Amino acid sequence: MSRTIVITGASDGIGAAAARKLHALGEQVVVVGRSPERTAAVAAELGAPHFVADFAELAQVRRLADELLQRFPEIHVLANNAGGIMGERSLTVDGYERTFQVNHLAPFLLTTLLLPALTAGRATVIQTASQAARVFARFDIDDLQNARGYRADRAYGNGKLANILFTRELQRRYGDEGIAAVSFHPGIVATSFASDTNHVMRWIYHTPLRRLFTISAERAADDLVWLAQGTPGTTFVPGEYYDARRIATQVNPDSADPVLAEQLWERSAAMV
Repeated sequence: MSRTIVITGASDGIGAAAARKLHALGEQVVVVGRSPERTAAVAAELGAPHFVADFAELAQVRRLADELLQRFPEIHVLANNAGGIMGERSLTVDGYERTFQVNHLAPFLLTTLLLPALTAGRATVIQTASQAARVFARFDIDDLQNARGYRADRAYGNGKLANILFTRELQRRYGDEGIAAVSFHPGIVATSFASDTNHVMRWIYHTPLRRLFTISAERAADDLVWLAQGTPGTTFVPGEYYDARRIATQVNPDSADPVLAEQLWERSAAMV
């Protein structure tokens, strides 16, 4: 039987590639994206349902969750894949720093709102994280808004570290209810990533340099597909962070701090 697999950030890049691969394997893919045109195009290609939401506005995330719950009483995989690095520091309409909201707070809200369908489906919840959590993050639980010494790469690294911490805490809180949470590093991928920033990453991703440093979205999507089709406890260890299909060993020490993970959850819940 096909399962319901919701993929955010599926209008382009890794998300779109994973949607195509999972559809070809017989899964019922639900395409979620920010761009109405690109999201509809990917969905039409697959004959799949689609929903549009901009994670820079939490009201749109709440509407998305309502629409998904009405349509799908059971969700078997949620891939929180949307995210990105921004340019200058700015606030969303909700008053939160954009990088933090798009990469962590919006996926946190979506996941917690979808918990009835996720627990009913004994779902795997996948976070597309990044080794940016190790390379760039300087995580301060008292500065989640990246107000002090803002740098685009640091804010992005902090957001990706938050993905890993959220994975661990989601597993701790809801593992006994059938949730299997996992995060992974997809590699440095040749997509539209970093198109909204003036950081050096833009030059890596959007000039001929990409041929030296990046892999294709199709190749990166293989690991998301591997996790989505995997068996928790056999294919992967719930709660862990993976790199190249192995539990990552080169990590930011903060990513394994259970106290920090719980604090992040509580503060995130208070914000939404």
